[in-house]
Amino acid sequence: MMTRFLAFFLFAAAVGAFVPHSPFLLSHSPSRTSLFASSRNENESASLRSRRSVVSTLATFTVSPLLIHANPANARLEGVNKPELLPSEPGLNVIQVEKFLTKGQEKRLNDLLTKLEHDTGYRVRVLCQAYPRTPGLAIRDYWDLGKEGQKDDKYVVLVVDQFGGKGNVLNFNVGEGVKFALPNVFWTRLTSKYGTTFFVKENGIDIAITNAIEAIVACLRSEDQYCVNVPEEGLSLRSLGM
Repeated sequence: MMTRFLAFFLFAAAVGAFVPHSPFLLSHSPSRTSLFASSRNENESASLRSRRSVVSTLATFTVSPLLIHANPANARLEGVNKPELLPSEPGLNVIQVEKFLTKGQEKRLNDLLTKLEHDTGYRVRVLCQAYPRTPGLAIRDYWDLGKEGQKDDKYVVLVVDQFGGKGNVLNFNVGEGVKFALPNVFWTRLTSKYGTTFFVKENGIDIAITNAIEAIVACLRSEDQYCVNVPEEGLSLRSLGM
């Protein structure tokens, strides 16, 4: 199975967001299991169909897929593997190939996610890119995610890419160990709330990123460690573990 996954990945792996059963996923096709697809939920399926125009092919890099909103023309994306675009400093939770965040925002999110991992074991990572300027497959080794036989599947990867301003900027890859705490409907609502071109135009892509990450952190730190709805903005520092 890993051989098939890697073959798909090398075919189309830009770097996007992970999803189930096929890591770099560039398709919202309802026939496949993805972050946003659920054959048992008609509302989610309808939402998926409405977004298919901004996606393209399928690729993968491990037991948990990556979902990318590709260009609106549905053209296949060339595979990317550019380790030279990775930072020289190891262990960063936020990587900005494309500068969407200020240095202060980047540091704050890095600290927030480091503390989350220390306290809960959940690993949340952020990659800001502008395809084809992306590390692609190389990100797997840097973050030590999605490797064959790896048992630690409590991770979320957010890939931020504007794709020319024509698609949702927030793309998530969610490990199996997170899907009980944050089910499919949560991710659909999160991207619909903060990832749209309208929200980005009105508020800025930096606010879209920080609001989305703060919502995820608050849910994973909540007493129940479970969310279906997206928390409101203006979360207290206590709810974020600060």
